[in-house]
Amino acid sequence: MRGCEVTGSAVLANPAEKSGRVNAVYAALAIGMIGLTAAILLAMGRTPICKCGYVELWHGVVRDSGNSQHLTDWYTPSHVIHGFLFYGGAWLVGRLRGRALPLGLALLLAIGVEAAWEIAENTDAVIERYRATNIALDYYGDSVINSISDIIAMIVGFLLARSFPVWLTIVAAVLMEAFTGYWIHDNLALNIIMLIHPVEAINQWQSAI
Repeated sequence: MRGCEVTGSAVLANPAEKSGRVNAVYAALAIGMIGLTAAILLAMGRTPICKCGYVELWHGVVRDSGNSQHLTDWYTPSHVIHGFLFYGGAWLVGRLRGRALPLGLALLLAIGVEAAWEIAENTDAVIERYRATNIALDYYGDSVINSISDIIAMIVGFLLARSFPVWLTIVAAVLMEAFTGYWIHDNLALNIIMLIHPVEAINQWQSAI
């Protein structure tokens, strides 16, 4: 019988049905991980939304207290690029093990890493590390809604990387880095540099915006 297999008295569901159940489990776990991240951030004292009392779809001012408090901002592209990088990492792991990771599992791992970063990013130590630079003097951590939006942006990037050819993923990442670097003097690469080992020349250049 096509689509099923009989083993003794057990009838195995057809592959499409099994795949659907597995995908539903992955989706439930992903939602659960995002919900848990929100709960942890709230327990850390992060505000659910901006203290201003409203939520903006886009907040375009970097050097004010509303930055990283709304749904999207100039740092959203960085999280899309996170998704590109995590997909590339999952692909590399698959190559090394000789078998591709299941998409759902790879995405769950990416969500886990991104969620861990959102939690770490909102610890007092990392916030103060950011605020040591001129561009982040008004930064006091993310709102919960901003952190969840950042995770969703990463998921979008992960799924785009799965759909795009490699060259287009690379071009998209370079363009986003160049655009944000030009307009706000900051991007993912500069953010990492200034977090790990601040460079005074970059600090002064960023203070010019």
